Amino acid sequence: MRAVIQRVAQAQVTIDGAVKGAIQTGLAVLLAVEEADTAEDIEWLSGKIVRLRVFNDDYGVMNRSVQEVGGGILLVSQFTLFASTKKGNRPSYSRSARPEIAVPLYEQFATRLAQDLGKPVQTGEFGAHMLVSLVNDGPVTFWLQAR
Repeated sequence: MRAVIQRVAQAQVTIDGAVKGAIQTGLAVLLAVEEADTAEDIEWLSGKIVRLRVFNDDYGVMNRSVQEVGGGILLVSQFTLFASTKKGNRPSYSRSARPEIAVPLYEQFATRLAQDLGKPVQTGEFGAHMLVSLVNDGPVTFWLQAR
C-alpha cells in the first residue's frame, strides 16, 4: 500500500456532479493498493496515518495528530500511485492490484481507518471518475508506504 497524505483546511470528492465525501480540517488520503498487500499492511498504514503528528500545537509545532485535533479523513483510491514511468512515455500500472483484489483491500482499509480514527471517514468511490478538490494547509504533504 502506498499513500499520499495531505493536511487540509478542507477537501471533497465529487462524482457525477454530486459531493460524495467532504471534510473540513483533517487529512486527504490518496491510497494505492498492490496485490501483495496484507492485513498487516492495512493495520500499520492506518495506524501511522491516524497517529502522524502533522497538526500544529499551541506553539506552532507540528505535534498533534488528526485524532487530537478532532479532524476528519477523506480517503480516495488512487491506483496511479504505483505507476512506473521508467520506460517510454505511457505509465505502466502493473504493480497496482486488479479491482477484484484492490476493492476488498480498499474497503478493509477504510473500515480500519474509521476504527483507528474513532469516527467515520469520508470516501470517494473505487473506480469512479472523481473530481477531488482540496485546500492543502501548509502546504503539508507526506508519502507513506507499507513495508
